[in-house]
Parts: sequence; structure tokens; C-alpha cells
Amino acid sequence: MTSATATIPQSPSVAPTVSSTATLRLANVLYEKRGAIAYVTINRPKVLNALNGATWQELRTAFEDAQNDPAVRGVILTGTGDKAFIAGADIGDLAQASAIDAERSSRHGQAVLDLIENLGKPVIAAINGFALGGGCETAMACTIRIAVERAKFGQPEVKLGLLPGGGGTQRLPRLIGKGRALQLILSGGLINAQEAHRIGLVNEVVPAAELIPRSEAILNEIVANAPVAVRFALDAVNKGMEASQSEGLALEASYFGLWAGTDDKKEGTSAFLQKRPAQFHGR
Repeated sequence: MTSATATIPQSPSVAPTVSSTATLRLANVLYEKRGAIAYVTINRPKVLNALNGATWQELRTAFEDAQNDPAVRGVILTGTGDKAFIAGADIGDLAQASAIDAERSSRHGQAVLDLIENLGKPVIAAINGFALGGGCETAMACTIRIAVERAKFGQPEVKLGLLPGGGGTQRLPRLIGKGRALQLILSGGLINAQEAHRIGLVNEVVPAAELIPRSEAILNEIVANAPVAVRFALDAVNKGMEASQSEGLALEASYFGLWAGTDDKKEGTSAFLQKRPAQFHGR
């Protein structure tokens, strides 16, 4: 990171969106918005929700809509069925890929996961089963990870003669440390949800029946807070992870200064002093 100067994130131009209560069914992704939460579900149960090129593109479509819709304050990402969140990449596609194709595919997947990570809104990975390879990488790009007790995690690419291509070599060491990350990546071994929680790969482990309700409860707690402050905090943490501590502190101070000029700051502090609930408007 070369500069610690924060800038107010600019909202991208708003594309046409479905209504706040509508369901958008794509070929491989189910996208629904209910109130302040958008639900993105990988819908390829016959292949354990494996990721192919079309699915990556539909994920981008869904998350761009969620980013552009001011009514959406958070996203829950999960997979169809009770076996897999995302079991990995579509091996049939990978088997036919040339060197150029493979690099292009890696770049495309990385760009979609960067969008998820830097959405400006919290994204919860509701991990309902296997999260392997690209599935583990997708979960790591999310803000918070909640897993069912039967979930399994891993980066087994080396067992197929591959290596992680969706950010696994970068996000995993940042989440759990270099040594543990290398053990998982180089062995190709799997870990259960309890071990993933112990090493910090997931935030919570819950019974299957509680997965979506718990994810919704966390998002609703976040949604009650000031949207601008949430966006600034997310950005400060994400950018700060790529900086030295001194640069990160300077970045934090810059965002703290920007926050002081927002309507949400005025409303939040006034509400506290007046002993009333705050009414935030994201400005």
C-alpha cells in the first residue's frame, strides 16, 4: 500500500435491479431479496454446486445487483442442498484448459471474489456442507463464515496436479497463518468444521437448522448500525490488511475524519445524547 489516504467510496452507476421482494432465477444461481438481505444460492446440486465459468458470471451478476441496490444491506451466500456449499471447481472444465485458459479463468474467479470481499456490505457465507477448493476460496472472500457441524474444508488442488487459483494461496495464510495454510494447501487434506473453527477459518459452527437463522441474526445486528460507518470499517480493515500497521492507523484516522462529516454521524451522536433510537439513512 503506497498511500494511507482514505476516499469516500463512490457508489457505482446503478443498473436495473429486481424489486426488494423479488426472486431472480438464473441458470446456476438463485438470487432473492427479502427486506434488507439478499440471498445468493449456488444451484447446481447434481455436481455439489461446483463452479464453472457460467456460474462465476452469474455470481458476478447477483453481487453487482446487491452492491448497486441501496435497499440491500447485507448478503447471505450458500449452496443448494444439504451436502455442499461449493465442492470446488468444475474439473471437466479444468481438464480441457490450456495455460492461457487457466490463467484467464483464475483471473476471472479472483475478480468475482474481490467483488464479494470489497462489496461495501457484509457478506455471510452460510456453509452447509463441503467447502473445497474454489468453495473454500469463495467462503474466505466473505466477511463472516458460519458453518454447519458436518461441513468440511480444504484446498485439495494438489491431489489433482493443480494449485489453488481463486485466492487460496493468499487469503488462507492471512486468515489462519502461514504454517497452517501451507499444511492444508500442500497436503490437500480436509478438516472438519470444529477444526476450522479452532484455527479461525470459520466464525461459528451451528446445527444445520440454525444456519440461515443465525446468519440472518448476525446481519440484522449489523444492519441496525450506520451504513456509512459499516462501509468505512469494512474498507479500513480490508485495505489495512495489505498495509503496515502505521499505514493502517493513518488509514483509520482518515476514515474517522470522513465519518465526522456524514449525516449518519450527526444522527447517531444526537440520538445517543437524546436517549432515542437512531434513524440512519446511509449518508
